[in-house]
Amino acid sequence: MSKKCQVTGKTPVRGYKYAIRGIAKKKKGIGLKVTGKTKRRFQPNLFKKRFWFEEENRFITLKLSASAMRNIDKAGLSTIVRDLRKEGQKI
Repeated sequence: MSKKCQVTGKTPVRGYKYAIRGIAKKKKGIGLKVTGKTKRRFQPNLFKKRFWFEEENRFITLKLSASAMRNIDKAGLSTIVRDLRKEGQKI
């Protein structure tokens, strides 16, 4: 499975890791300078979570981000599942 949230659609994002040298101006230096840039990936905060789905009387396993779990708490599991099925996802 890919590293993608089923509810929010969050995926890994590309960015940079910066190598910094120098003494901060606050500490009477000339300031911090970026001496190198390395590419990296920012991974979404994913969990594999089992939920009890009352309407079908069974467990549902979803791959979710932490923000998607908060959305399920707020809106309810049945509304989220209905929206996922409307998009064409098999659950």
